[in-house]
Amino acid sequence: MKTFSPSLGMFLVLLGVVAWTVFPPSVSICEESPWRKMDEGLSVAEFDSPMKPNAQDSRITVVRIDPKLYSFKLLCASEHGRTKMTARNWCERFGLIAAVNAGMYQTDGFTNVGLMKTFNHVNNARLNNLYKAVLAFNPLEPKIPEIQIIDLKCQAFETIGSKYQTLIQNIRMIGCRQENVWAKTNQLWGMAVFGIDKSGNALFVFTEAPYSGHDFANVLLSLPLSIFNALYLEGGFEANLFFSWNGVELERVGTRETGLPEDSPRAVPRPIPNVIGITKKRP
Repeated sequence: MKTFSPSLGMFLVLLGVVAWTVFPPSVSICEESPWRKMDEGLSVAEFDSPMKPNAQDSRITVVRIDPKLYSFKLLCASEHGRTKMTARNWCERFGLIAAVNAGMYQTDGFTNVGLMKTFNHVNNARLNNLYKAVLAFNPLEPKIPEIQIIDLKCQAFETIGSKYQTLIQNIRMIGCRQENVWAKTNQLWGMAVFGIDKSGNALFVFTEAPYSGHDFANVLLSLPLSIFNALYLEGGFEANLFFSWNGVELERVGTRETGLPEDSPRAVPRPIPNVIGITKKRP
């Protein structure tokens, strides 16, 4: 067994003090430090927002998913007994690791505001001219990306969309040139967002605290996410994210306007009609 001399021991103690001073625990030494690895190709991080909204919790939760190792599923109440469920209940019923809103829905409570289809099920067959982003996954060809956000301002949807079996249309937040494309408004709400990073990973992004869409797009561009583009999924009390894997469970619910007072309980998850979920691919 090796032993240390007193002088060497003192040197190591001093070295530790210097390291503590230069890199205190609250400081990230590298970009990857906020990420907590849940499994191969699956990580979770919570970021402090560079903007501080007047709300109970301003942390931004991100689930990062490698599409080479995880499958994406669109589940619709219109296909499954017209039963709305919370994100947690969708996960429990269908064996999902995580689930988030698949998009905004119309006044009938089930139909997406834009195009929504998966394999043989069509929730909404109409491409909505107001919304300029379509999330696409379940590719028909092996050489195209497993998942991507098709930017209708930059890409030919007819050509690319026909190569995927699942399509979900919603509002662009970050366009194909990594720019904020959401107009400035005074409306504030918590929200669920779907992003793709520059390595092709999918990002479930959630803020319980309320922001305008424009401000939150700027926040996402400022965080160490290497985000390439993003689309809006849902906002307010209907926004819901659930994650449970390897002993870690997260549940997030959005707020509206100025959020909840400090002494108020958090919002209760509401049943939602359509979710995007993930499962682990088999080797």
